[in-house]
Amino acid sequence: MTSLPPAVRPPSRRGFWTVAAILGLFLAAASAPSPLYADYAVRWHFGPVTITVIFAVYAFALLAVLLTAGSLSDSIGRRPVILTALLIQSASMLLFLLADGVIWLYAARTLQGAATGLVTAAVAASLIDLQPVTRPGLGPLVNAITPTVGLAAGALAAGGLVQYGPAPLRLIYALLLAGFVLLAGAAATLPAAGTGRAPVSLRPRVRIEPAIRPTFWAVLPCLVATWALGGLYLSLGPSLMLDLSGSGNRLLGGSIVFALCAAGAVASFCLRAWPAARAMRSGCLLLLAGLAVTIAAVAAVSSVLLLIGTLVAGAGFGSAFLGAFRSLAAQATPGGRASLIAAIYVASYLAFSLPAIAAGVLTTYLGLRPTTIGYAAAAAALALASLAATRRGASAPRGPASGQQVTAPASPGHASSPGEEERR
Repeated sequence: MTSLPPAVRPPSRRGFWTVAAILGLFLAAASAPSPLYADYAVRWHFGPVTITVIFAVYAFALLAVLLTAGSLSDSIGRRPVILTALLIQSASMLLFLLADGVIWLYAARTLQGAATGLVTAAVAASLIDLQPVTRPGLGPLVNAITPTVGLAAGALAAGGLVQYGPAPLRLIYALLLAGFVLLAGAAATLPAAGTGRAPVSLRPRVRIEPAIRPTFWAVLPCLVATWALGGLYLSLGPSLMLDLSGSGNRLLGGSIVFALCAAGAVASFCLRAWPAARAMRSGCLLLLAGLAVTIAAVAAVSSVLLLIGTLVAGAGFGSAFLGAFRSLAAQATPGGRASLIAAIYVASYLAFSLPAIAAGVLTTYLGLRPTTIGYAAAAAALALASLAATRRGASAPRGPASGQQVTAPASPGHASSPGEEERR
């Protein structure tokens, strides 16, 4: 019997959840160092600027690889790209285990970022390739929820282990390394997909199919607002929580990252049937409310109020990103899917890293609390800009447009988002 070509192989339930586990563990590893930064700083004598640079080299390495190899799985297949990324990620965990100075942290985070940049588009596209035929919205939903679940789990697990476990600066990385080795074995059996859809090219570029570009520009402010908020919490959030609470408990510091990401995951799941544009607008409103409470918490020096603000902002993070991702993913062709996802994450990780570095520098001169208030106000302005953009898109004339082409079926509950019915 002739085998099916990779582009039309049937979905695989086991393969789908294997890929989801890979994505979740990669993001758990990304947030795991956050609760440890304060201990690293005390042990190796560095300040907030170094913390945010260590945090940001991950994002820069991720972006560099996304720009050059983000669409590689469209050419050589998803499986070899995912396996290569797992090997690089395992090497980064070894560097964390062996670290005895800040240079090791830079090297480990750089390798980690490169691995995540290589795997991000491949696993996100695989989740859509392998999703059940009867559940066409499952891939985008898992794409939106799994990163926040992984970030939440990594921060909480690392905070608990550093506070109460043995070998506080090493145990979390040993566990993550074991997980990546196990997943590499499982990934070797993934169905082939992606091969032969596009020529191999490692030229730095971000490619968005012409039919999708209007939607991409409409949702860009939303992507920037949500991921800029995430950058603040993952770099300086634990330090801020410990500062406002007057505690030295690292689990408490990790809880702020957990609260943001867990609330985002819950919101994404609860709003999964909402139209994409509605989820995005609601997410931006929740972001604004959460940031307002966060500013009040810092002004009142209240860790409880900060936690409440974080939960509200996290719900906005999850629902806004879900709406933005679904607005775009529903329109991508199979051959352009990884390229589009690479473009989404290039924009997201630039917003994730650059403002965080600026915050680290400003913290040195202004202090942690004033910097946080200013950062939150800037993120709120971005959320307002996103609301304005989506409202303009919603009020645009509807109807057939020449050259209109929606190349992927909409997921259940999906309604036309800004730009879906605009001209190419």
